[in-house]
Amino acid sequence: MSDSSSTGALVTILRAEIAALTPGDRLPSSRDLITRHGVGPVTVSRAIALLAAEGAVVTRPGSGTYVAARRARHGEGAPDTSWQAVALAGRERDPGADHDAASAETDGPSGPLPAGTIALSGGYLHENLQPTRALGAALARAARRPDAWHRAPAAGLAPLRAIFARQVGGGVGPEDVLVTGGGQAALSMLFRAVAAPGSPVLVESPTYPGALAAARAAGLRPVPVPIDDDGIRPDLLADAFAMTGARLLYCQPTFHNPTGTVLAPERRRQVVDVTRAAGAFLIEDDFARHLGHGRPVPRPLVADDRDGTVVHLTSLTKPASPSLRIGALVARGPVMRRLQAMRRVDDFFIARPLQEAAVELLSTPAWDRHLRTLATALRDRRTALEDALARELADWPLADSPAGGLHLWLRLPPALTDRAVTDAAVADVAGAHGVSVNAGHRYFPAEPPSAHLRLGFAAAADPAELTEAARRLAGAVRSLGG
Repeated sequence: MSDSSSTGALVTILRAEIAALTPGDRLPSSRDLITRHGVGPVTVSRAIALLAAEGAVVTRPGSGTYVAARRARHGEGAPDTSWQAVALAGRERDPGADHDAASAETDGPSGPLPAGTIALSGGYLHENLQPTRALGAALARAARRPDAWHRAPAAGLAPLRAIFARQVGGGVGPEDVLVTGGGQAALSMLFRAVAAPGSPVLVESPTYPGALAAARAAGLRPVPVPIDDDGIRPDLLADAFAMTGARLLYCQPTFHNPTGTVLAPERRRQVVDVTRAAGAFLIEDDFARHLGHGRPVPRPLVADDRDGTVVHLTSLTKPASPSLRIGALVARGPVMRRLQAMRRVDDFFIARPLQEAAVELLSTPAWDRHLRTLATALRDRRTALEDALARELADWPLADSPAGGLHLWLRLPPALTDRAVTDAAVADVAGAHGVSVNAGHRYFPAEPPSAHLRLGFAAAADPAELTEAARRLAGAVRSLGG
């Protein structure tokens, strides 16, 4: 009898024996099977391997072979993916981090918003604020180019890199620019490229939840550095570098998410100098450069950095459309070469039609007109929401109006916090009253020093909706006794 026929015969016998056993029962040892069935050790080994591949048994080295849990036949019952918990062991992540990060920038606390809910949550423009016509025209022109579907260079199209370099200014040239698939992909690439798993990364407190999720997914440990009305504090930043040995700082110097803070002029040089003295990189997330409300916007930190300390990140997603997944990294020195190498491993290049559409969009007067219109619309919406909150929630402390960005950052009043009402509770009750807000604890890398809400004014349809949203939020607060 051949080895294959012996193995098949033994598998048939063992299947019948397994059917009479209970999941978790131990099968006879290999030695017992050899003796009982008069076969060789190779035949037993192959038979057990086949049964394991079928899912009939589970082998545990050093312990033995056991009857596996019964699986429903194809098409019967619910699929069983419980085995994945074992297969994924060793790559544990915060189970709430990804959901919190995603919902903080898109929908509501529990996913897509119910019909009739007014969105003060989320981090994107309402569709009536997006340059939809200009985007459509740009994509149509891009698609008509003869080389629209050719492979793009790994670093990005030369015209697009030149546009991003001009926007940054200073001594930045196209060779310093790497086109990315939006800001979040760039963050993920940066965290993996610059710091080793297990390393600390300094972040503003509070900060963008998507950055916290990306850092943790890369195996990094976010360490908070408090901010005040002038941005991140250089004195505490120096202390944090000294205490942790960190080699990476992530910050948002312009229209910070969630507070709207702009790093003060006297601190901008200090923060870069402190980072350089620590032998560290500074990731400058400049996502909101095109979200100003009409006032002059400070130069990017990278424009005045000659030594490669600052790695600059920008994106077209926030000022244009969530689906315009085009961004850019600006870096100098070996870190740029490392990022380019990661691009070739991760995804080779960014889709050329989308890059061509971005070139078309940014090269026309329609883009500048859109940014001017957007600045006025954001300022008007911010003012409408502030005025409505001042009427409806007069005892809530309102911070200074942000000069840019998409959000207001509100601290819960003592009338609520003294009774241990949390920001999460307020967000939940607000949702039940038809208005979605973001609970502030999601924006802190560690224990929040106080309770906040982030209220967006760009995702609602118009200023009238913002006024109604404030009224609903006040009703929710009253139901909590606030």
